[in-house]
Amino acid sequence: MFAKAFRVKSNTAIKGSDRRKLRADVTAVFPTLGTDQVSELVPGKEELNIVKLYAHRGDAVTVYVGGGNPILFELEKNLYPTVYTLWSYPDLLPTFTTWPLVLEKLVGGADLMLPGLVVPPAGLPQVQKGDLCAIALVGNRAPVAIGVAAMSTADMLTSGLKGRGFSVLHTYQDHLWRSGDKSSPPSIAPLALHPPDLSEEKRSVQADTALQGDMRRLTLEGEEEEEGEVQQRCGEKPLSEATEDPSVGGLNPDPMDSKTIQEQMDELLQRCFLHALKCRVKKADLPLLTSSLLGSHMFSCWYGSPEGRQLDIKKSSYKKLSKFLQHMQQEQIIQVQELSKGVESIVAVDWKHPRITSFVIPEPSPTSQTIQEGSREQPYHPPDIKSLYCVPASMTLLFQESGHKKGSILEGSEVRTIVINYAKKNDLVDADNKNLVKLDPILCDCILEKDEQHTVMKLPWDSLLSRCLEKLQPAYRVTFLGQEPIVKKGKICPIDITLAQRASNKKVTVVRNLEAYGLDPCSVAAILQQRCQASTTVTPAPGAKDILQVQIQGNQIHHLGRLLLEEYRLPRKHIQGLEKAPKPGKKK
Repeated sequence: MFAKAFRVKSNTAIKGSDRRKLRADVTAVFPTLGTDQVSELVPGKEELNIVKLYAHRGDAVTVYVGGGNPILFELEKNLYPTVYTLWSYPDLLPTFTTWPLVLEKLVGGADLMLPGLVVPPAGLPQVQKGDLCAIALVGNRAPVAIGVAAMSTADMLTSGLKGRGFSVLHTYQDHLWRSGDKSSPPSIAPLALHPPDLSEEKRSVQADTALQGDMRRLTLEGEEEEEGEVQQRCGEKPLSEATEDPSVGGLNPDPMDSKTIQEQMDELLQRCFLHALKCRVKKADLPLLTSSLLGSHMFSCWYGSPEGRQLDIKKSSYKKLSKFLQHMQQEQIIQVQELSKGVESIVAVDWKHPRITSFVIPEPSPTSQTIQEGSREQPYHPPDIKSLYCVPASMTLLFQESGHKKGSILEGSEVRTIVINYAKKNDLVDADNKNLVKLDPILCDCILEKDEQHTVMKLPWDSLLSRCLEKLQPAYRVTFLGQEPIVKKGKICPIDITLAQRASNKKVTVVRNLEAYGLDPCSVAAILQQRCQASTTVTPAPGAKDILQVQIQGNQIHHLGRLLLEEYRLPRKHIQGLEKAPKPGKKK
């Protein structure tokens, strides 16, 4: 629900009566909380605010904020705790456990599928369909998400842990969490529970499902897939083959894998690097800016596709691209030089190096280069944009003979045909010079300026038509693939790219009006964050209704231009501000 930016409607201090009502509601909804705990959560005198907002899909949500953090939120008269509250009261809700690699998908808006659950020795918590539940990660009882159970525990076990398990409402790292102090989950040791006294049949079912949960490859899609099929779809070889050729495959999300996230990211970084050198970088490209290697070549490799883990150098042990490239230079794979002050370039590549020659190129992913929206992935197709013309009141007499009235929307070719037919029907074509048109009173009133009406008697065809188009009001039609055309009056706002200076004297790149071209600002921000290796934020655009703007640290217009022009294939005429890109050799 909060995977994308929301719009705040109001933010007011809570009234005494509302505070008492909230305390009563908390007591009723969460009966496990004692009186002291309720008073601690909803204090009697400390500052408490009510924030009313609209989620990105239009849901009206009321958020209660205390101590600078959202503590509760209300949706359709149902009260829910935030992760900040659950960290203080980890036993408030029945808690299910999943693998750390799942969190990234949940934050992106995905629901939790049952194959991703980890079944503890004591079995799964007993819940009914529709119950509110917490979701934690293996090794830490601090919840990272809350969701509503899609089925009862009994049905989960009967299904063999297949299908949709929980509809996720809120997660750690989503936009609701970002509205607080952005603290990380505390470390809370898992409970050492013993299995309850179950019947032999139930104990057998839970043992089987636990084994399936451990051995099944995690999937967050709605399809149930066999382990081998999932591995092949994600570019991995079956387990029997993986040991023979460890260089093939993407980031291993197998729950049994003992590698840390940092180790897996190191491996992913090296694979993207080798893949780029072997398949994409040519000798003619040298010298190649190191930033171009990352943004133009490494990120477009198969390993950065949405079904694998996103490449993020900050999560690797290297932390910075320059440090990683220094390591590759020490292995004598590449040679890096500072050709201009502060700007490093790759000047030489040893394509005969054993690490490059032995690298095995994986099969390309069919869903690469997609925009991820929620938990679904859709390829982006640029819209077809066509300029149109709207008939104003001052020109209705010229167009009414052809059946049009004030506000009629016409294409340029239609305007041309109407004007030509009008001139011929009223015998306005000059008999001595067919290239001239005599102006009758209607044409005079429609296209001539006041000081011309007694001096200009004839006009050439091209001048007549161009003047007519200039007098009409602008309109446009946008057609997205598979959708009905959208017609609007006025001119379509271009994607606007600007540079701003912040208080710390740092530059930020700001882009707005992405929505008009069918682009999700949050998705664009996520892509730019990866490619530019810079922080990004999505906020409401000042002075504009229902429009979001993306801010990227530094001058990132070069990366932004490549994304919009080359990958999304948007016409340059619909993008303004590309000329502000940094010149080669200058620091961003």
